[in-house]
Amino acid sequence: MITHKRELKGVVLKKSGDKTVSILVTRSVKHVKYHKTVKKFKKYLIHDEKNQLNIGDKVIAIECRPLSKRKFFRLKSITLTGVK
Repeated sequence: MITHKRELKGVVLKKSGDKTVSILVTRSVKHVKYHKTVKKFKKYLIHDEKNQLNIGDKVIAIECRPLSKRKFFRLKSITLTGVK
């Protein structure tokens, strides 16, 4: 049985504790009535096992088993490091 796991692309907003970071995922959707492209935002908590992420890094997270009450994703890769 093959399961397809969701992947999220986002930007690190804050370090939320040991081995946890908060990322912001942006998506564009078309408004139903006005037919204009609108940005929608959502925050997710992801698991960073090595504590290697910093604020501003662009990352890819992959779905995993629940690690805590709100943590369902873990770090897959870092695509671009933020400005320090």
